[in-house]
Amino acid sequence: MDNPRLLLFIALSVVMLLLFQAWQADYGGRGAGGGAPAPAAGPGAAGVPAGGAAGPAADVPQAAPRAPVPAPAGTGAPVPGVRALPSTGRVRVETDTLVVEIDTTGGDVRRVDLPLYTVSVDDPTPLRLMDDAGRVYVAQDGFAMAAGAGPNHTSVYRAEADHYRLAGDTDTLEVPLVWEQDGVRVTKRFIFHRGRYDIDIVYTVENGGGSPWQGSFYRQLQRGHDPALEAKGFVRTYTGVAIYTPEEHYQKIDYGDIEEQDLQRSGVRGGWVAMLQHYFVGAWVPPQDAVHAFYTRFLQGRYYVGVKSPLAEIAPGARREFGSTLYVGPKLQDQLAALAEGLDLVVDYGILTVIAKPLFWALKLFHNLTGNWGWAIVLLTLVIKLAFYKLSETSYRSMARMRAVQPKLAALKERYGDDRQRMQQALMELYKKEKINPLGGCLPVLVQIPVFIALYWVLLESVELRQAPWILWIRDLSQKDPYYVLPILMGLTMFLSQRLNPAPPDPLQAKIMSFLPVIFTFFFLFFPSGLVLYWVVNQSLSLLQQWYITRHVVGTVPKKA
Repeated sequence: MDNPRLLLFIALSVVMLLLFQAWQADYGGRGAGGGAPAPAAGPGAAGVPAGGAAGPAADVPQAAPRAPVPAPAGTGAPVPGVRALPSTGRVRVETDTLVVEIDTTGGDVRRVDLPLYTVSVDDPTPLRLMDDAGRVYVAQDGFAMAAGAGPNHTSVYRAEADHYRLAGDTDTLEVPLVWEQDGVRVTKRFIFHRGRYDIDIVYTVENGGGSPWQGSFYRQLQRGHDPALEAKGFVRTYTGVAIYTPEEHYQKIDYGDIEEQDLQRSGVRGGWVAMLQHYFVGAWVPPQDAVHAFYTRFLQGRYYVGVKSPLAEIAPGARREFGSTLYVGPKLQDQLAALAEGLDLVVDYGILTVIAKPLFWALKLFHNLTGNWGWAIVLLTLVIKLAFYKLSETSYRSMARMRAVQPKLAALKERYGDDRQRMQQALMELYKKEKINPLGGCLPVLVQIPVFIALYWVLLESVELRQAPWILWIRDLSQKDPYYVLPILMGLTMFLSQRLNPAPPDPLQAKIMSFLPVIFTFFFLFFPSGLVLYWVVNQSLSLLQQWYITRHVVGTVPKKA
């Protein structure tokens, strides 16, 4: 296999990567092993309207006396247009990682700012992950009642204070809210942790009434459409819903799929539900040793994904606790993996996860050594190149031998003309005599393509590279090179690599090859600079390796015609 074909294979791999990425964005969210979501119970499902201080609500899951209803059942007609969420007061909570606003209506998490992650390198404003103004993205929970009184996300709580701050000498911060009605007292406690993005939410229900209390604990994420998160340009990442069940594992559900049909997953032990956007995630993690039902719903222009627990009963004079964990923050794999099985899969490396995870581990190791993600990419690229040195050497040796016998190949073509059968026999005899494997230059490249694609996803999905500087003008490795220096260098290395080899004998192939550096340069103008940095370093090392091996091997290959 000659060098032009090698470059064509590389070009093909990039095109395949872009096509696969586009396919994932359009169809990949329909499930990663579980098939299409099953329809959920609709508004006509058995049950009674949810109770609470604010009365029935269309987006509050209902509870039936005999069995839980996994999806919210609407009790009223949808309100056209965008509706604002009701608000009765705010409680502001500040930790080292989160600035959260909790509304006393429902005890909803209405606003989440991330002080360690700014809007951009030029805008120091903390990134706002959740908000109830404009686009809506909030976390809600409560009880769907079958008997007795209980709060849902429309009920009004009483707060002891309106501002909490994590003190410098403590690791946790507790924020209580209280709701009371008909002798039932419910205390909802938010427990924040230093250095973490997970919030433990614990309900204590005390039944001081004269009859049994029956309710199903639900928690859900509600989100409106946000055009700012839609994929743009060549680099596309997933924005939508994800769920995890032990039986069907990690599944993505596009917002478009939620509009088409409701999801129902009953009898799920453990698992979690989440809403994803590139580097950040909001997720509800229920107790992993209990059975729940998962649901999605599209209602009044909003998308819902939630978890609902089986109907619980509390006798008069008794009390019971209900708990869950809410994660709102960056996709930090260590923290996510510690919360629940499979939660770190929201950092989505796709089918090449088995290769990508070790690559990310190595990338972090080099970052710990250098303190710079750009140099970590350089070192990782060097290690990968060294790991594949023998394969590349085999490839370049095969190319050199093929080049050395080009005069003999030309003579065979002239001798046999259009007699394909005689030509193939002569070629096989020549390859055998010269000890040439015609696939020797191809197979090593094919082996390396999965590693390249896996590393592509590592660099694209890792929040650690967001706003990470390298040197001089590269201030954010997750954004394109502002002056296009790296893409131009990449095109230059491809051009020089071609110059090391004679032009293909086929004029059409030669013309295609001459355009490849230009085409690649255009593609990479819009890629994140971290990805382009990897490609530039890889191409530069390949160029040096090709020059060395070619010079070394050409002198050892017989040159007789």
